[in-house]
Amino acid sequence: MSVDVSAFDLAPDSRMATLCLHGFTGTPYEMRSLGESLAQRGVRALAPVLPGHNQTPRDLAQIRCDDWLEAARENLRALRAAHSRVGVAGMSMGGVLSLLLAAQEPVDAIVSIGAPLRLARSISWSVPVVKYLWPYLRKGVSDIRDPEARARHPAFPAIPLAAVHELIRLQARLDGELHRVSAPLLIAHGAHDHTANPADAHEICERVASDQKEVMVFEGSAHVVTVDFDRAELARRATEFLVHELSATD
Repeated sequence: MSVDVSAFDLAPDSRMATLCLHGFTGTPYEMRSLGESLAQRGVRALAPVLPGHNQTPRDLAQIRCDDWLEAARENLRALRAAHSRVGVAGMSMGGVLSLLLAAQEPVDAIVSIGAPLRLARSISWSVPVVKYLWPYLRKGVSDIRDPEARARHPAFPAIPLAAVHELIRLQARLDGELHRVSAPLLIAHGAHDHTANPADAHEICERVASDQKEVMVFEGSAHVVTVDFDRAELARRATEFLVHELSATD
């Protein structure tokens, strides 16, 4: 079964808007259920394709972490120019980007889903060297518990280790700026996540400066909660949070 991996822009005439950012080696498909839920509630949902994605592993290997961040920033600023209230929502690496944007730009609400603050120590230490010896690593199955969702989930056939190194650099940048995040924040994580440690959700909550913040752990899901068993509940709860925060007046 094929799925739509293209960028989307839903309900563009709304007063409120949310930038929806997919994960590392992922596609906007990961954010579509949330985007459709937001659009139904009158929130514009814009999900771009991040640089190097929807292409080939070789294309992704040429990308730097600044390329992802600047692409996200450009889309956020475009939404800011067109809408009075703007949020960001991101899955995995998209969550890292969402938090970094919120540390650096005006943002009215944040939803971070499965954001990894760091990779396993063995990966972080080895990738800067191993990437020159074995540039590509065969990708395993997606970290999704729902077998039907896992079977239809689009994925790269291989992961360029140069791009993994850029993800590590992006995480290091967030580590130095996480304390600057002050917007209302909903942090979601799958209880069975094998990609990003569920403890990262609680660390994010502890380290941000946001007065309003909440951690939600989804007991039925692994890493990609947005397409896993809890996808409908996540979309509902994230939409309620974003609509409430984006509807608020200063």
